Amino acid sequence: MKANVLKANQVIDLIKDGDTVATVGMTLVGASESILKAIENSFLQTGHPHHLTLVHSAGQSDRKNGIQHFAHEGLVKRIIGSHWGLQPKWMELIAHDKVEAYCLPQGQIAQLYRSMACGLPGKMSKVGLGTFVDPRIEGGKMNKRTKQLEDLTEIIEYGNEEYMFYKKIPLDICIIRGTTADEMGNISMEEEAMKLEVLPAVLATKRFGGKVIVQVKRLAETGTIDPKTVVVPGVFVDAIVVCDNPLEDHRQTSSWFYDPSYSGNLRVPQTSIKPLELSIRKFIGRRAMLEIHNGDVINLGTGIPNDVIGNIANEEGVSDKFMITVESGIYGGVQAGGIDFGIGQNVYAMLSHVDQMDYYNGAGVDVTFMGAGELDSEGNVNATKMGARCTGAGGFIDITQNAKKVVFCATFSAGGGEISLQNNKVTVVREGSIKKMVSKVSQISFNGNLAREKGQDVIFITERAVFKLVKEGVMLTEIAPGIDLQKDVLDMMEFQPLISKDLKVMNEQFFIEGSFGLKELMEKNKILSI
Repeated sequence: MKANVLKANQVIDLIKDGDTVATVGMTLVGASESILKAIENSFLQTGHPHHLTLVHSAGQSDRKNGIQHFAHEGLVKRIIGSHWGLQPKWMELIAHDKVEAYCLPQGQIAQLYRSMACGLPGKMSKVGLGTFVDPRIEGGKMNKRTKQLEDLTEIIEYGNEEYMFYKKIPLDICIIRGTTADEMGNISMEEEAMKLEVLPAVLATKRFGGKVIVQVKRLAETGTIDPKTVVVPGVFVDAIVVCDNPLEDHRQTSSWFYDPSYSGNLRVPQTSIKPLELSIRKFIGRRAMLEIHNGDVINLGTGIPNDVIGNIANEEGVSDKFMITVESGIYGGVQAGGIDFGIGQNVYAMLSHVDQMDYYNGAGVDVTFMGAGELDSEGNVNATKMGARCTGAGGFIDITQNAKKVVFCATFSAGGGEISLQNNKVTVVREGSIKKMVSKVSQISFNGNLAREKGQDVIFITERAVFKLVKEGVMLTEIAPGIDLQKDVLDMMEFQPLISKDLKVMNEQFFIEGSFGLKELMEKNKILSI
């Protein structure tokens, strides 16, 4: 057998107008830039292919590349994905009804590939019940254009319990990326920073008679790739594109062309990882870390959690006391943030995206740290749609619905506010124009009532106040030093929280530059056995 090696512009012949195309990646990790650019250029020059359905589990962009290349009116008729926070063009098209848009939980899409691959009509799960994905609420439909269309999910009953059922999505084309292909088409991923859901997506595509297109850095002689490192056997590959410009179009992630410490091929000294400067985000992260117990397995979501908690743990010397995981499949290490979300240096293990979601959906992590946009009096949280701007869920719903403890980390307000952390006090220099503590969230990403029914431990941490979800509602439990309870907290909320009889003041050690003594605090609070 001989691999079918083509130029990027030649694979356009494999894609028909109206095809359903699945792309695999997260942020810019795994992005097949050569192929995506070729499809974009062909559409702009010839009008073909057009009216595609684009399916993707994780968000796949760094604000300018990745599936941003598909963000043209007419190129894609329908998008079915989980997250568009780093994809401004897609958020614009969705907000202005230029495309049919469905948002489904990231893990459910990745696992749906596996269900489709083994011939099932879809996937049943508890994930999504009571959220905007539930067909009785919004059905994951993200704009007016989509509201009138069919549901991609339904409610079924089994054993006197309700479940979501995610319907199959037949795939015509699957676009993936590897590092090396041999002459037979076998694909390895030795320099990639994530394993992702590559094989399930490939096999799902094959189930429907579709074609698989792979971008790689290089070709190798047949038999020179260790068979244990082959991720996709060549029999499933229809076309291979060798990237002509890897420095630009086959980057390990947006900020790095290739750093072996992010793909597990090298470990760097822990001391070489620079601590973060003190900021509001780091302040929130420091308080959040007091929610961890010795031996916990934790998850870090996008935003404040992923950007600061791993770094703080490294700086404080407590990284070995609990295990950090990220939805991409990594365990341990220090996580990159922002546009490079999902990768980490010095990780201990790297699972596939699908396997990681099996753990999150089943056993559930001990603690998940997540960002949030709005909180209401019922404990509902909106992290997916602010006004017309829909960032989407990513793995938020998969993880928060099953975690034993959920810790939301967010600033108290948004929209141009300014906070000072001088003199061991939090001072509101300028209040943000957007309230986050609202009477009713505009979209239910996390259902507070369901969380109470299940007995989840839910904490909401901001730079000026900490809240806890209790049986009676949302309770204020802590305020920061320097904060005026009435003016800076209660007057800035659209609902009246319960106020703890034992209202505490946050620890002034959170203001210290450099290590703030987390290990000693944890030991004092009997959270960590040193």
